[in-house]
Amino acid sequence: MKAVVMAGGEGTRLRPLTSNQPKPMVPIVNKPCMEHIIELLAKNGLNDIIVTLAFLPQNIRGYFGDGSSLGVSIEYSVEESPLGTAGSVKNAAEHLDDTFIVISGDALTDFDLTEVIDFHKSKDAMITIALKSVENPLEFGVVIVDEDRHIKQFLEKPSWGQVFSDLVNTGIYVLEPEIFNYIPEGAIYDFSKELFPKMLARGKPMYGYPIEGYWQDIGNINQFLRANHDALDGKVKVNIPGIRLRENIYIGEKLNLDSIDNIRGPALIGNYVKIDSKAKIQPYSILGNNVIVKDNAETDHCVIDSNTYVGSGAKISGSIIGKNCDIKPAANIYSNAAIGDECSIGDHSMIASNVKIYPFKVIEAGAHVYSSIIWEWRALSTLFGKDGVSGLVNVDITSELALKLAMAYGTTLDKGDQVCCSRDESPASRMIKRAMVSGLNSTGVNVRDLGVTPAAVNRYEMKNGRAAGGIHVRVSAWHPEVMQILFFEPPGSPVSASTERDIEKYFNRHDYRRAFYTEIGKIRYPGRSTEEYVEGLLSIWDVDRIKNRHFRFVMDHSYSSASLIASRLLAKLGAEIISLNTFLDEDKSAAISRMESDSVRMQKLVLSVGADLGITIDNAAEKMFLVDENGAEIPAEKALFLMVKLMAGSVKEGTIALPLTVSGLAERLVEGTGVRIERTKVSQAALTEAASQPDIIFAGSVTGDYIFPGFLPAQDALMSMGKVLELLAVTEKPLSELVAEIPDTTLLRETKSCPWALKGAAMREIFESVSEGENVDRRDGIKVFHREGWAQILPSPDEPLFEIYAEGKTLEDSQALLEHYSAKLDVAMATHEEQQA
Repeated sequence: MKAVVMAGGEGTRLRPLTSNQPKPMVPIVNKPCMEHIIELLAKNGLNDIIVTLAFLPQNIRGYFGDGSSLGVSIEYSVEESPLGTAGSVKNAAEHLDDTFIVISGDALTDFDLTEVIDFHKSKDAMITIALKSVENPLEFGVVIVDEDRHIKQFLEKPSWGQVFSDLVNTGIYVLEPEIFNYIPEGAIYDFSKELFPKMLARGKPMYGYPIEGYWQDIGNINQFLRANHDALDGKVKVNIPGIRLRENIYIGEKLNLDSIDNIRGPALIGNYVKIDSKAKIQPYSILGNNVIVKDNAETDHCVIDSNTYVGSGAKISGSIIGKNCDIKPAANIYSNAAIGDECSIGDHSMIASNVKIYPFKVIEAGAHVYSSIIWEWRALSTLFGKDGVSGLVNVDITSELALKLAMAYGTTLDKGDQVCCSRDESPASRMIKRAMVSGLNSTGVNVRDLGVTPAAVNRYEMKNGRAAGGIHVRVSAWHPEVMQILFFEPPGSPVSASTERDIEKYFNRHDYRRAFYTEIGKIRYPGRSTEEYVEGLLSIWDVDRIKNRHFRFVMDHSYSSASLIASRLLAKLGAEIISLNTFLDEDKSAAISRMESDSVRMQKLVLSVGADLGITIDNAAEKMFLVDENGAEIPAEKALFLMVKLMAGSVKEGTIALPLTVSGLAERLVEGTGVRIERTKVSQAALTEAASQPDIIFAGSVTGDYIFPGFLPAQDALMSMGKVLELLAVTEKPLSELVAEIPDTTLLRETKSCPWALKGAAMREIFESVSEGENVDRRDGIKVFHREGWAQILPSPDEPLFEIYAEGKTLEDSQALLEHYSAKLDVAMATHEEQQA
């Protein structure tokens, strides 16, 4: 006997789960619902199957193919236009010349279908409908039968006053092919609403067969969750993938977890899932294949589809998450919420109960969403952030994204242009860089592959005019799972805002240039790029002065690839160096936390060997931190002012660039010299842009980033190392004494959370509250000058928060200013929230 699986439904009430996939493909315990139906058919000996398709037919065809992987034979019948339930089966009539069974692909059941078929044959029926007794028949078609199970009446979705039976139509029918004589050709026609009432009126032999077993229509979000929970509880006999352990915990293959102590059953953990040791997997959690759950995240009574990332501290309760979603740290998703495929839910955001987020949406960090988001889409206009393009490895930053990103970048360049590509030692960086090299070549751009090397070498290549641009791929110093892709342009600066917009334009439009086969870009491996960089550094330092000082210092390389270059440099400086944490191969260094510099060991070593100082560079070889001869770490702010004072004393004239939020002590330190201070916006990009100006001799920030534009208009820890040795060589004073000469500042800082939606209005309220007579700097946020000092309110470009800085003549003045503007910000946010309400 043949079976017909009706799989053409759109499932509008199940959206957003069915926005981009047919209803029969929604997952029940990590398998499409229709797969459970096909397994049921096979179990009942029904191996010859016709599947009727309408909505997104290729999704089903692509998954099931010819059915051989499930031990059945599948043929397909596709509706060119909607035909209804009966019309869709009539469309497949050429395959149905004998008794056949019809079953829905989007309802979960474990009925003994052989029972229904045997009953049908015993009654010599034309139509037999499988009936199920349910508690609440209002949502279904009620069927009334007599003692001999002849159908007497149909009631489609009755009211309680019309309910004379609790037997409902399950959508499972055993039919004879002569029914096709009563179904019009090419018309929309329904079994329960049209065909069956017509056949009943004509007195055709129609029977209803009440059957025991599980049956659940999956028509809405609640029914979908119930079907998944019932499967875990064993209420429906289905094949759950994985091995069953205690408490009905099912686990798949090749999991990455320390133990199952943090998993409470019943639960299903798919293949290749990674669960951190401090995550909590509560009962009725279903995790699809390749799901990642980070420390302190919690899942409870939820379904999370494949390839989704759940960030640290996120909470998912009673809700549904689609495929390929990115749930950022500390996000909260509440009961009956449904998130479609490929959505990104921002840090500290909240999705309220019953909210639906349709596929491909981006919810900003800190957002509180109380109503469904269907059409709106915040496109990735923030593809570029403060650190180039960044995101979680293989979640936000994938090989596919890298390929398309490089194609978009290549489209902004001319065919035949050269781009320098480099990376850090991480295998993830290697993967992303290779994808980007391919993308560039496909647009006709040539690549100078510098291999594993610091970004400064890449920048130096551009300064020397050897490339039209550069790309450096690295793992973030702040988070070992975050990948950063940096873009450079001559003379080694980050690409301009206009270039970023062009890249985003081509990326979002998928409008890439594709080179003709004779124009495909080439890859070259320059042999002397590192040697030329070393020669450049040695030429700009006063090497003789450093040699004559006979420094002894400890250097912590933080496992940076720059240590391979540093060894060549240090040999030329006549210094005695004790090196820590030199470069390791990529397999070993991948396991090392980038931010864990061995500071205690450094301090002890400086003291024990009698070193003049200790120098730490970060893994990216961009930041530099100092330890004095007593083994004391020099605070980053003090180190910056030390550099300002030393630079001002080393030249006759020039300009030093510092962010607006750096203490006014800088101006006092350069008084009486030919050097002046120029203030910039509070970003690395703004500091780098300022450093490109011809009169700038130094630019720096309190994060350890120092720029010496005479060499490169960008931060470079090796350049900073040599320059600090050169400046210290001029004086006989120990480093601790030089630092002690720098006065303490009264600068205070506070961060304040603010939802994205309120930031603009809050800034307007603050701006309007400032008196006309007050001196205000509006270059970046609002900086207000008072007689007792200044305060700056700065909205973060990347997070839902404000930063407030205040500096008064005394700490008490600073505290008063900070509290004053913090209160103003509270009032501004509260005012706008009241207006919205």
